[in-house]
Amino acid sequence: MAFKPSKELKLYYSISEVAKMFEVSETLLRFWEKEFPSLSPVKSGRGIRQYSKEDVEEVRIIYHLVKERGMTLEGARNSMKRRRQSTNKNISVIDRLTRVRDELQAISKEFNALT
Repeated sequence: MAFKPSKELKLYYSISEVAKMFEVSETLLRFWEKEFPSLSPVKSGRGIRQYSKEDVEEVRIIYHLVKERGMTLEGARNSMKRRRQSTNKNISVIDRLTRVRDELQAISKEFNALT
């Protein structure tokens, strides 16, 4: 894989830094921004793109799907959408299980107080 993470801890990366990490052109990154709505680096007042760690992770996923696995852009978008839907389902299940656990703990405390 071409991804070369930077050793320094930064909040934002320039488009040239991200392009170097993945050995792709800045033009390709700008194109991916248009094709993948989830990739949206912050633009400064002068229009300079600032990629967060989350944006870099999004580029990593796009790079993997398109460059390494050979997916079409549409296929990569669909794969990412399915992943997000799956993640949302998992979060929903975890929330419900947490509420059930809390309720069971409250019932257990009440039961212990009676005995």
